[in-house]
Amino acid sequence: MRFFALEKLINLHDNYTRQFKIDDLNLQLVQRDGELFLFESRCPHRGHSLDVASIEEGVLECPLHRYRFSLADGALLAATEEPCRGMRVFPVVYEGSDVGVMLDDFD
Repeated sequence: MRFFALEKLINLHDNYTRQFKIDDLNLQLVQRDGELFLFESRCPHRGHSLDVASIEEGVLECPLHRYRFSLADGALLAATEEPCRGMRVFPVVYEGSDVGVMLDDFD
């Protein structure tokens, strides 16, 4: 496992949203109500960008088809069309003044 720094802690604030690309992995880091969430940046249903998805009480809603996912574990909570897999969520890791993610080394 390897630490990938995404942002400096000093830059974080409520309503912070930023997307990151690590090789083929697209991630989105958001802060809401003082809590950080890190998840894949595209909806698992049809691949729509989640950069303007709504987040309330730990639930993310995709703006395209209103699919809802738990930010705690990525579980699909509501589907408006055919079901899809859950959303990938990642634990936020703190290292010094950086916030990031631990990922398997890419070969």
